[in-house]
Amino acid sequence: QVQLVESGGGLVQAGGSLRLSCAASGSVFRINAMGWYRRFPGKQRELVATITVGGSTNYADSVKGRFTISIDNARNAVYLRMNRLKPDDTAVYYCNVQYGYAGTNWGQGTKVTVSS
Repeated sequence: QVQLVESGGGLVQAGGSLRLSCAASGSVFRINAMGWYRRFPGKQRELVATITVGGSTNYADSVKGRFTISIDNARNAVYLRMNRLKPDDTAVYYCNVQYGYAGTNWGQGTKVTVSS
């Protein structure tokens, strides 16, 4: 099992920046990839960005050029740098880990609010 703890959400004005962090613990040697997802009120959780331990990344079209995902394999942590934030980015952001053959787990979620 791999457990996740997120931090870094909060309130920011449109055009501002935030950095989300997610630290993994447990069977971290089995991690294949980590990522960030978000859930808008009343909607399903959707992909924001993912990154493999080798550094390959994937982004949702809506965040390309504004958000950057990075991974620190030595610290077993993944980060999401969010620039030029928009009110439409307001959501609860969840960290995700893929490990072993088909293991997956989610963080508790961190709320990001972008005011106009």
